[in-house]
Amino acid sequence: MLRNALCRLSSKTGRVCAATSGVVRALFSTGPQQKHGTFYEFRTYFIRPDQNSAFLKLTNEKIHLRTAHSELLGYWSVEYGGLNQVFHIWKYDSFSQRAGVRAALSQEPKWLGEYISKAIPMLTTQDNEVTYLVPWSQIQSPPKEGGTYELASFQMKPGGPAVWGEAFQASVCARATPGYGHLVGVFHSEFGPLNRVHALWWYESPDHRAAVRHEAHEDARVVAAVRESVSHLQSQSSKLMFPCSFSPLK
Repeated sequence: MLRNALCRLSSKTGRVCAATSGVVRALFSTGPQQKHGTFYEFRTYFIRPDQNSAFLKLTNEKIHLRTAHSELLGYWSVEYGGLNQVFHIWKYDSFSQRAGVRAALSQEPKWLGEYISKAIPMLTTQDNEVTYLVPWSQIQSPPKEGGTYELASFQMKPGGPAVWGEAFQASVCARATPGYGHLVGVFHSEFGPLNRVHALWWYESPDHRAAVRHEAHEDARVVAAVRESVSHLQSQSSKLMFPCSFSPLK
């Protein structure tokens, strides 16, 4: 029996002894744990087709009212994989910080009057997702400005990183290590669809992406790693995006 093999039970209380309770918890761990509270909010706005240019112009003019309150990682216009969309990533140190930011913005006259009141009628839908950087990833800025980004999203089977984490990491690293694209960061969803992982890549251009993807598909190491990871995959999607002029990541 697992209980008999790993721990001693008190005859009076029946509780697991302190010396071995950590071992039991480790067996049921769902994978590497986050060591800090920093998270990244993914926000996707769907724009009315006739208002796309106007929305981007307004945001360019007024985004400073928003970035005065918290850090913007990047802001992109979606070119392929979703029409009339913008995608942006905001960094927070904690949920309490985000709550404070949202409260402050709700009382900011210029933000409400000069941006929100004008932007909201231009949108059809908004969506957000809370993500963490996976423990083995860090934000890596592109080597230069002026490229294009791909947000590759993977809906993995239920079970979490304990089930598919190693295989997914191997498949991503098999592409990133030889230079088949510049890996900006890998994110794991916390709120929103669960068991979803996002890989944000940078390329010099859409044609550069097409060329290196072709090379990667001819690399036996990449093919083997992807085959292992795909056994845990339910679905995947991607967006090709161009950074806006005011985006910190360009």
